[in-house]
Amino acid sequence: MRQAEQIRYLVLAAQREGNRRLAAALLPLDLTPAQSEILRILGDHNGLTVNGVGAMLVCDSGVNPSRLVDRLVQAGLVERTADANDRRRVRLTLTARGRALEEGVRAIENAIYDEIDRLPASEELARALAILVDGLPAGEALKRRIG
Repeated sequence: MRQAEQIRYLVLAAQREGNRRLAAALLPLDLTPAQSEILRILGDHNGLTVNGVGAMLVCDSGVNPSRLVDRLVQAGLVERTADANDRRRVRLTLTARGRALEEGVRAIENAIYDEIDRLPASEELARALAILVDGLPAGEALKRRIG
């Protein structure tokens, strides 16, 4: 197996296992990884539109931001409010319950990130992966999210 092929499969395997671990940790919060990503995005960028949230999603490409937001609104975690300057636009904000869950998600993710930070050469790995996704849809979504 070529090294490049091995790297590709290691990235896929790491992503899959990371998502499994995250999903298991989110079970007590009754959230999926995609839902938790939206809560995190709104925790960092409150008041976005659905399109704004969608532009920052890095989760699986088949995920529909509108449906995810609908579920979070129905669960009482996110609320829709008309934009003060343009009533045709709807802004998304976390409810008090949504903010509390977002803080729980942040704590779960931080525990995972602490483990990743302890990996040898984590800075070099981050730079290499950034080069790999640069200019691609998920890489661009991540850039928008980071700011």
